[in-house]
Amino acid sequence: MNPELINEALVHEGRIRMPYNWSVGETGSHFFHELRYNGQIWGTRCNQCAQVFMPPRKSCPQCLEPRTTWIQLPPEGSLITYTVVRYSVPDIHPVEAPYACGVILLDGADTGLVHLLGEVDFDLIKEGMRVEAVLEDKEQRKGNILDIQYFRPVTGR
Repeated sequence: MNPELINEALVHEGRIRMPYNWSVGETGSHFFHELRYNGQIWGTRCNQCAQVFMPPRKSCPQCLEPRTTWIQLPPEGSLITYTVVRYSVPDIHPVEAPYACGVILLDGADTGLVHLLGEVDFDLIKEGMRVEAVLEDKEQRKGNILDIQYFRPVTGR
């Protein structure tokens, strides 16, 4: 073997697109069913340590308790952190750039949900701002996380 080739870095730039279906299981199915048909956001609360998880979890990742209880959460919360995306990746990003997304801590939850931010001036987004969920029209909901179109700033309160 040629010794010069041994130290040569070989790089292949490519893009692999691999569509697949993924079962969301019993917990995810309940969450998406309630969101789609009732327009309600549900999380789970650990029966042992009382942590409330959004997105919901079947078991507690904190104390490993295998049982959780369903709890309805309000559609409002606080923006914990965010980013503004200024480039598009077709078929991967949920919307055209520029757009903002953030981690939303719904009132009553102990963990945050990553989601899109809408109806917001990028220069006015700030951590801690109050936001509320904007749901897709009932006839348009499909039973996925984009049934929540985005979270927008709460105004006038």
